Amino acid sequence: MTGLTRTFFQSRIVSAKNLQKMEILAVVGSFLGIIASFAAGSFPTGLQYATIVAPMGASAVLVFAVPASPLATPRAVILGNALSAAIGVLVSILVPTLPLACALAVALAIGGMFVSRSLHPPGGASALTAVLAQPAAHGWVSAVAFPFLPVGLNAVFLVLAGVLFHRVTGHTYPHIARLPIVPDRTGHFRREDIQVALGQLSDRLDVSLADLEELFVLTEQAAERREKQGVSKNG
Repeated sequence: MTGLTRTFFQSRIVSAKNLQKMEILAVVGSFLGIIASFAAGSFPTGLQYATIVAPMGASAVLVFAVPASPLATPRAVILGNALSAAIGVLVSILVPTLPLACALAVALAIGGMFVSRSLHPPGGASALTAVLAQPAAHGWVSAVAFPFLPVGLNAVFLVLAGVLFHRVTGHTYPHIARLPIVPDRTGHFRREDIQVALGQLSDRLDVSLADLEELFVLTEQAAERREKQGVSKNG
């Protein structure tokens, strides 16, 4: 192994001792979340379906590792996965060519999530899973049920586990931005200014407008405190 290769891998290996509290909580939370989803999918219903679908692993990353992301909201997790799975089932029935069905299912799922305001990256995997699993091969009942059992059920219990876990550990999920109280904001930026700035960016940011406003207000307050401390020291 060359020195450059060794440096590359060493820079990306994180020792357990260096894991921060939030990262450890994300590891534990995702473990419990998948257990909850698997247990929910294990209930006998008489239908032929998988106990848990692979996209739940990706959803768990968002719910427990980056719960403040707009992509990790309960709406995104549940509706994004279920809607995408439904699209995947429909495409698998209507399009017999597998490569075309896979591509079309993912593309339509992304469009559907945009329209329904439930953009969730694992939703693309849910659509793909539906095409590859071919639930319609087990009958129309299985095809209709697939977006709900197991996909929807898995997603609901993953979200419930996320709500409970974050509450027990002292955090809030779903995430709610708490804008600091600022007595006088004359001359400072407004929410409309943030919207204008976001419109000037060429790429979409994975952060809500409320979170950006909270961050900017806290940044302004920190800068003002630093300036006041500098004045008092010089005085």
